[in-house]
Amino acid sequence: MSLNPRKHEPARLEYHAAKLFAGQGIRGADKTYGDLKPAYQIALLAKDRFFGDAEFFHSFEYHDPARGISLGGRTRILTLELAKLEAVARKPIGEMSNREQWAMFFQYLTDPNMRAIINAILNRKEDIAMAAKVLMTISRDEAERARLRSEEKNLLDIQSEMVYERREGRREGMKEGKREGRQENRMEVLSLIAKGYTAEDIKRELEGQS
Repeated sequence: MSLNPRKHEPARLEYHAAKLFAGQGIRGADKTYGDLKPAYQIALLAKDRFFGDAEFFHSFEYHDPARGISLGGRTRILTLELAKLEAVARKPIGEMSNREQWAMFFQYLTDPNMRAIINAILNRKEDIAMAAKVLMTISRDEAERARLRSEEKNLLDIQSEMVYERREGRREGMKEGKREGRQENRMEVLSLIAKGYTAEDIKRELEGQS
């Protein structure tokens, strides 16, 4: 989930989708590329609108846009912009598409004001109800793996954002002192990462110095 998608969000999505796909093990005498399973990166973009249109759902895959030829869609990036659901939330549940009901589930699952609507969706949609049950019964090991994956993403996000801001600063002709300050800040973050600090620890450390 990206609470506030930045300019580099598309590259971030491609990176993690590629990791999901390439992380499959096909080494061995009895393996081929044909054994690779489809990998779907589902991104929930919250709070801020990212794409300029009014659609909340987008699906991206490798293809030749000039000739409309696809590579088959084994790697696909699906985005749900939860900030665009105002109109959907006003619809009667019976008029919501399957995609819209899933989006409502992700956006309002923990919102007490939307409890009646979410319960109605869970009663109508067995697959969404199953997803809710899985969330309730996820094992500690699975939760830890998810936490570690999230932690890795957070650290990469911090590093990427700092580098991005430094490059933007150079383009805008920022003063040397500010550039040096950002470089020192970045080196401090990398040092904290090497010491095993979590993203939250790093954020608190930096905020305490400001």
